[in-house]
Amino acid sequence: MEKVNIQEKFSQFTERWQPKIIGEVNDFYVKAGRLLGEFVWHSHENEDEMFLVIEGVLTIKFRDRDVELHPGEFLVVPKGVEHLPLAKEEVKVIMFEPKSTLNTGNVQNERTVADLERL
Repeated sequence: MEKVNIQEKFSQFTERWQPKIIGEVNDFYVKAGRLLGEFVWHSHENEDEMFLVIEGVLTIKFRDRDVELHPGEFLVVPKGVEHLPLAKEEVKVIMFEPKSTLNTGNVQNERTVADLERL
């Protein structure tokens, strides 16, 4: 059992849209991610996904509305809901997701990260 310093974990990487595993809770990973720009429209058929903003402003676009998240705020995207993360400036987020969650969900492209790095 070791405590985790979130800022220290973020200092260990600069890649964007490449989430890193920083912890585990039961069958979930705790992931740290740096985001900048627009991701891809996608959904997760079997998994909910939680975004907790540490620094910056993250917009989660849905087909019918946008939700803007500021530091200290989080949003749970229910399974099956199509969404698109967007960061106009770099955002640091913590994501809580089942271990089976692929970052691009139902879409396979150059941003798909199948083998997550553990910090």
